[in-house]
Amino acid sequence: MKPNEALLTLEGWYAYHDFRKINWEAWKAATQEERQAAIDELLTLSHEWAANEEAKAGSTAIYSILGHKADIVFMFLRPSLQELNALKTAFNKTRFADFTTSDYSYVSVVELSNYVNNPGEDPKENPHVRERLYPILPKWQHICFYPMNKKREGNDNWYMLSMDERREFMKSHGMIGRKYAGKIKQIISGSVGFDDWEWGVTLFSDDPLDFKHIVYEMRFDEVSARFGEFGNFLVGNILTQEGMQELLSV
Repeated sequence: MKPNEALLTLEGWYAYHDFRKINWEAWKAATQEERQAAIDELLTLSHEWAANEEAKAGSTAIYSILGHKADIVFMFLRPSLQELNALKTAFNKTRFADFTTSDYSYVSVVELSNYVNNPGEDPKENPHVRERLYPILPKWQHICFYPMNKKREGNDNWYMLSMDERREFMKSHGMIGRKYAGKIKQIISGSVGFDDWEWGVTLFSDDPLDFKHIVYEMRFDEVSARFGEFGNFLVGNILTQEGMQELLSV
């Protein structure tokens, strides 16, 4: 077995995180009629997204974002990149989009690492695997997103480890994650060849402290301590239709 044997992965729906900033100066300067027309167009789109989710042809989540990096994130899961591009285009044609800028976005595909493989079995026929590859995004109270890489530096080069070594590392890593089952919903999306990092990690929870606890605990696991590199963290709150109206009220 070659020490740098590539891992087979399973892919599901494509993912697009669209982080938007609102131009509050322009929004406040608009007339009430202009603002309401923009909100109505956005709500019409959100109804279309909800219908898509009801048909199990994708999923959508909308959250307000804290801090200076963004005001809103739209997270979309769809069967193809073409559908994600159509979503982006449809949004950009709305009047609401005229009041926003997109300083950051992320393109990836929902991914499962097949470290546990049952020969002769099609994993996508397993309902538990399908649920993870084609998930309905939870509408829990809080979201946390961050991109990450595995290091390729000297003795800490993940890609030069053997399959057995990587499998053992990930087993330990996974045991920590299982402690948060029911508290955190995790969506791992692969972005090698799609975006600037190798993975995007999206966490959902009803208690934001769960994000702090799991990320901190993972720091002490060797996979993260030796091999993990992390980008910016973005965290926010669920944005319902009523919440959207309240957020945009002047």
